[in-house]
Amino acid sequence: MRLRRLRGLGSISHLGYISLSLLFLFSPLAQIASRAQTPSSQSDVASDSDPQTKLFRLETVPVAGGAELITIHARTEGLQSEADQKWIPLVTVLRDTLGDLDPENDRLRYLWPLTYTRPTVKQRLAGAIPFLYTRIGNKRTASGKAPPPVMDLAAPERQVWEKVFWTALKNVLIDPYGAPVKASSESYRRNIADYRKSHIIRALSVLSLYQAMNGPAAFSDSEMAEIQGRLLLTNTAFGGLVDDLHVQRYYEKQLTGIRDQRGHNWELLRQRAEAESLHFEPLQMPDGTATHAMLWVAKADVASKQGHPYSGRFLNIAAPWSDKRLIDWKGYSETRYFDAENRPVTEETAGARAVEMIPLALYGLDNPKIPMLLVDFRDTLNPKKREMSRRALEDVTKNVLALSPFGDLSYFLGRTVFDFVTGRRGMDINQPSRLRTYSQLKLLLSLNDSLNPQLRDQIDDRLEKVSLNPLENDLAVEARLAIGQYKALMAYARQADGLPAKLDRDRRSEMVPLEHGRTAQVFLRVANILSLGKYAHREKATPEMEARLDVARRMSYHTRLLRKISKSTPQIEVAWDLDEVKRSLQFLAQHAAEADSGAASAAAKIFMLTEDGDTRRACLDTLSRMNRGRAKDELLRLSEDKRLDPAWKAIVVSYLNKSGPEDPLASSGNKTGADRVEQR
Repeated sequence: MRLRRLRGLGSISHLGYISLSLLFLFSPLAQIASRAQTPSSQSDVASDSDPQTKLFRLETVPVAGGAELITIHARTEGLQSEADQKWIPLVTVLRDTLGDLDPENDRLRYLWPLTYTRPTVKQRLAGAIPFLYTRIGNKRTASGKAPPPVMDLAAPERQVWEKVFWTALKNVLIDPYGAPVKASSESYRRNIADYRKSHIIRALSVLSLYQAMNGPAAFSDSEMAEIQGRLLLTNTAFGGLVDDLHVQRYYEKQLTGIRDQRGHNWELLRQRAEAESLHFEPLQMPDGTATHAMLWVAKADVASKQGHPYSGRFLNIAAPWSDKRLIDWKGYSETRYFDAENRPVTEETAGARAVEMIPLALYGLDNPKIPMLLVDFRDTLNPKKREMSRRALEDVTKNVLALSPFGDLSYFLGRTVFDFVTGRRGMDINQPSRLRTYSQLKLLLSLNDSLNPQLRDQIDDRLEKVSLNPLENDLAVEARLAIGQYKALMAYARQADGLPAKLDRDRRSEMVPLEHGRTAQVFLRVANILSLGKYAHREKATPEMEARLDVARRMSYHTRLLRKISKSTPQIEVAWDLDEVKRSLQFLAQHAAEADSGAASAAAKIFMLTEDGDTRRACLDTLSRMNRGRAKDELLRLSEDKRLDPAWKAIVVSYLNKSGPEDPLASSGNKTGADRVEQR
């Protein structure tokens, strides 16, 4: 990994910058690897001689009861540590395999960012203090208990109901005690949520980087899309209620938006740096994507351009040409070399001239509209004030003035106008994306081995001072906590009453919809909420129920696949393997009693999107065996569709009338309907 030092455009075109910026963290996904469970852990360790995979390694550890823990380790070259401590476990995911090698009945469960830990009592108390926007210290050691997961990928709706329950509980039990108690509870909940969100962002980055670096395939395409989509949806109020099919669409939409933002901000910052005679330097992730950038100034230019006009728009830093501190700069600086055309070159290049460079600022490229100032090397409070702007505004209006956009019309109108203006003009204040950019910067610093250690330490030090959350820990401490929590998680997985027991309880909870209808499920959910989670109904794990769970998971897999196929392309044969499509349709036909209306709709759409006779018959066979009214409606709609030729209409009617699989086309040598029409 290296940093490219550029001044202005240099020899790289606008198109080159945009193409690089499009390499976002979420790269094309690798194909699923075959799994083989063994009594001991399996580890695919990247060779140090392989430049593409030396940064990460993958470890798969079987869990009793039919599951596996998948852990991604990273070589944290950016941290000062012993050689044997360079490998840090960063993210672990539990995959429930039901004890077999078939991916169709697999289900992803818990995700652990191993730097995410339970705060100390001191941190929790500080997190409950209103208007305390600073860190107070680190958690020194891991507790030895199993680390907390950030979410259950198989039950994302649980977090939505927890938020609803907390809101109702707060309004009934906390708010009546007055503003101090209300402000304290709001501050604590906000800090807890932001702390969790920052580690979710880092987990997303780690997973995406691992895939981009062409390491051993940890997850299938659909699994990776599910993980990333679910993690991204944690930013939305009701994201846990989004179904699996729309999760991937949301992920793709967010991916496109962030790519566009990065490309725009890259070019905007580069142009402003060139206009102000500053030096633009993108900071790259290990896969070559640029998520951040730095601005530098030549010390010689500071002396020669005193009083030179300066426009700080988009840059949001003080003018370097009127800052006398830069003339006698005592802080960090670097000596770099340029040729006669001001292009960066090595020291050995003929005609190279040495230039002392002073860092001015570091920016994030994920902010809407304009680059986001993260580090100001001359004024630490500058980004701190911008970081505090949104938080302070919400705390004052909500906790002190007791204003709500739903209860005060004046405040609603004023806040709407303020958010519109700042968002429209891209002002670097009041930006919710700042948390994401800071989290990515911490990951970049830990993985980046080409930054000068002194510069990295200065950035890290200023980054910690800008942090608002008392629950956060610094980079070196997080590395130690990750190692300790990984050991605790592995020990928890080996305990019979630990992770295997939790896995069994989760499976028995998953069996509840197989035995109870929607009404009963609602009552069971209410009982769980009223008991503060103490009561949770679970079915008895009998062989029959386990077999039904296996079928239910496979049904979900095939239904999701068919729905995806039905919405993907107007000609299925072009983009999909028809054998795979027919296999899914046949499974639905064999278990038609468990199929839902979504499966019926998908089968009908696939019928109209293919010209293959066997696939069409498989669709009709699936629809005719379903007991749902939706399947009958779809068959009736197909029989009345004017786009369908008469021969196929006759087949549809025969299935609709339960006349069996007798095929009017069979007598003419299994010709398609199109062939029949041509012969008439």
